[in-house]
Amino acid sequence: MNTEINIEDRLWDYIDGNMPAEEKTFVEQLIATQEAWRKKYHELLDVHQLMNSSLELDEPSMRFSQNVMEEIAKYQIAPATKTYINKKIIYGIGIFFIVMIVGMLGYGLGQINWSGATMGSGSANDLLSKYDVSKIDYSKFFNNTFTTIFMIVNVVMGLMLLDMYLGKKRKERGLEGV
Repeated sequence: MNTEINIEDRLWDYIDGNMPAEEKTFVEQLIATQEAWRKKYHELLDVHQLMNSSLELDEPSMRFSQNVMEEIAKYQIAPATKTYINKKIIYGIGIFFIVMIVGMLGYGLGQINWSGATMGSGSANDLLSKYDVSKIDYSKFFNNTFTTIFMIVNVVMGLMLLDMYLGKKRKERGLEGV
């Protein structure tokens, strides 16, 4: 089996003209003297002639590229980001959160008793010793109407955002009536 493959390889190289002159003369002698080499040579030569004469390469039509582009144009292509993202909405959301954070900080700073603090000629350590962070009562800040309203507004806005997102997904899939 291995010798047949070796014979075929050498004969293909001979037919294609991919061998040195001394090896070429050796293969010609083998074809002339040995029956197995001669049969295989005539088989491979017939295959070679069939491949060269009857097989034509299939070439695409002249309009192939145009046809492909027309098929692609039938489908909806995603628009550029600038066309479907409204910057005013993004700025509005950013401003809302900034106002809410500033409002929370303002309310928190409004709950501090500033009357106990006096700026004297003391050092920074004296000033920090007057304000003990462990004595701050956070229950006034987190257990009141303002914080509750803030959390409710954030939850409602989050649910509205989720509803808009799911509605857009439903619309993209064509399930608007579902």
